[in-house]
Amino acid sequence: MGAQKKFRQGQILKLIGSEAISSQDELRRRLHHLSMRATQATPSRDLQELRLVKTASGYKPLVAEEPPLAALERALREFLTDLRPAQNLLVLKTPPGGAQPIARALDVERWKEISGTIAGDDTVLIITPSSRTRLIVQKRMEDMIR
Repeated sequence: MGAQKKFRQGQILKLIGSEAISSQDELRRRLHHLSMRATQATPSRDLQELRLVKTASGYKPLVAEEPPLAALERALREFLTDLRPAQNLLVLKTPPGGAQPIARALDVERWKEISGTIAGDDTVLIITPSSRTRLIVQKRMEDMIR
């Protein structure tokens, strides 16, 4: 890891430890105020590498002893308001700001049934290869929130 990247990631950890950072754009702006250049993709990569997850009170470290499945279950229970199937797609609805934590937790899980995820502010689109695999994903998620 380059010295500049290591320093930037250290500053990110200090920032999230001292204040509530609620979006990647806010993090990018805070880094800019610290005279660090960061493209739009930089915070996303850094958050992933640092294993930081978005919570209702801002980004927090993923607890080491917590298995990744627990992070997904927690995100679904905290943010999921509706789950809508559509052929090989699954549309998840959340309150504003809730889509990214769910999509991130799903990406970390790397479920073989999921081809990809796209997250907006309050919607996650899950793409699966077929209606059958979509049903498998849907059932696993429904079981998590029961």
